[in-house]
Amino acid sequence: MRLVVTGTPGVGKTSVARALGKKLRHKVVNEKQFALNKGLGKWDPDENELVIPLQRFGKALQQLLKREKNIILEGHLLCELKLNADFVVLIRVHPELLELRLQAKQYSEDKVQDNVFCEGIDYCKKHVARNYPAEKLVEVQSGKTIKETMQNIIRGLRERGAKL
Repeated sequence: MRLVVTGTPGVGKTSVARALGKKLRHKVVNEKQFALNKGLGKWDPDENELVIPLQRFGKALQQLLKREKNIILEGHLLCELKLNADFVVLIRVHPELLELRLQAKQYSEDKVQDNVFCEGIDYCKKHVARNYPAEKLVEVQSGKTIKETMQNIIRGLRERGAKL
């Protein structure tokens, strides 16, 4: 199964994708690491982030998906791409909890507010809805634990007909 896990920074994508990959025995690929390995993007010191050209990034990911049968791609930019995935998991979290998580990760106050705003206006959800049919979307709230969130994803995938 080819799975995309996306959502606003701080919702738990990386941790949940790793746990899910281990449980399903799927390779897990982080978008930022993939882009760095492929030489895509440039570091923006003012924003303290990697700026990735989406079109080239999407093409490189499509090539990866053609080669891999059991893979989980995870990252916040993935909501903006239309990839040949079997399912897309959108992890959500209440904006107030997201704010606390991002502050704990020592994000700048501007970045905290940008991401809380994006979660509040359903930025990722709107992009996923534009790029994928509803039957491929599994939307879950971030649980109290990684295991709980992972179980919610597995339940959602089964409800959508995934063979796990």
